[in-house]
Amino acid sequence: MPEGDAVYRTAVKLRAALDGRVLTRSDFRVPRYATADLAGRAVLTTVPRGKHLLTRVEGGLTVHTHLRMEGTWRVQPAGTRPPGGRDVVRLVLANARWQAVGIRLGMVDLLATAHEDRVVGHLGPDLLDPGWQDGHAARAALNIAARPEVMIGEALLDQRNVAGIGTIWRAETLFLSGISPFTPAGDVPDLTKMMTLAHHLLEASKDEREGPLTTGDRRPRRRLWAYGRAGRPCLRCGGKVVSGELGAQPYERVVFYCPACQPR
Repeated sequence: MPEGDAVYRTAVKLRAALDGRVLTRSDFRVPRYATADLAGRAVLTTVPRGKHLLTRVEGGLTVHTHLRMEGTWRVQPAGTRPPGGRDVVRLVLANARWQAVGIRLGMVDLLATAHEDRVVGHLGPDLLDPGWQDGHAARAALNIAARPEVMIGEALLDQRNVAGIGTIWRAETLFLSGISPFTPAGDVPDLTKMMTLAHHLLEASKDEREGPLTTGDRRPRRRLWAYGRAGRPCLRCGGKVVSGELGAQPYERVVFYCPACQPR
């Protein structure tokens, strides 16, 4: 599932193609909004919120989308045949020059901009909030600490606690914190420090076109400390990075960690 930094880059791409331009066509290929028509309205901006995207248009309307596991937005010259065939396209927003094609989007909603909280109001502090301050980290830490028995690896994926972390940033944040994903949240010595670290990690990678980077080494398979390195040597201690499953079905997700650097 695309994580906060990837959603941020998607928002940048959509803003470049749509902001300030009048829509010549909109095509909602979801039953609930099949008759909706935004043609004639200018797009104001697209705002990322955790893993959600809010595309605001004239007239006080917002198009809310979420990529979920397989979704993506493609930007093409107007009139280009959408990739993948009609059966995978969920939404098209087009102006005289560009068209943005939403493919396999997990969520598509059209709502009043004043009511955006209905779709994102449940989220915890956004790690890529442009107004991020120390108070955001403290609030995210309090959210996690409210359920001290939950393993920290699960708590970090709960978007109600903090928005923007997925399996990649969970692995990297925990590795650099020296904390096992199986540690109860109540046993983590400094949750605020961990949230500040997560913010810095996403902030540093949000403009990385090749994707997340935490090691400073851009060579293939060396960009990340833990994620995707199961069975390979730890880049810090030389021990073996392992993987496992964490979370109750159907929400279990793979975790990557170094048992030596992140002892239980």
